[in-house]
Amino acid sequence: MPTIGVSLAVPEPWGRRLQEYRVALGDESARQIPTHVTLLPPTDVADEELGAIGDHLEQVAGRVAPFRVHLRGTGTFRPVSPVVFVVVVEGISACEQLTALVRSGPLRTDLRFPYHPHVTVAHDVPEADLDKAFRELASFECLFEAEAFHLYTHDDQQGWTTDSTFALTGAPGSR
Repeated sequence: MPTIGVSLAVPEPWGRRLQEYRVALGDESARQIPTHVTLLPPTDVADEELGAIGDHLEQVAGRVAPFRVHLRGTGTFRPVSPVVFVVVVEGISACEQLTALVRSGPLRTDLRFPYHPHVTVAHDVPEADLDKAFRELASFECLFEAEAFHLYTHDDQQGWTTDSTFALTGAPGSR
């Protein structure tokens, strides 16, 4: 049973920079996690569902126009979860609408927590490192156009790898 995820990739040079920062904090698992904004968290699916999921994601991509994403500053989910993240300050509603569409049909899922678009930069590391990430990335900022999202598959050896890319081709305002 494959484990999949759907996300917006943070483009270069910022994606690599944030991934390397996360690894430098001691989160070795980050070597196998592309820097991203999650749309669908890790989800186990049956092999026979993959075709319908691909069709569904293609339809979703056709309903959503490209949109601007602005990342700036840091936030945290502590004390609920040991996570520090870079904040999405522009593109929030577009991410919320896109994730709602992704998480419909064959990918309908119940969320454990309300959806909050973000880019994780520290997870399950000592408190001092969470504090360090929060401070050191407080001035981080980047802008990019979200033009596609990706279906990832998890492999125990390679980590998360891109299975498919779905270009956002909808007309502006057509969600």
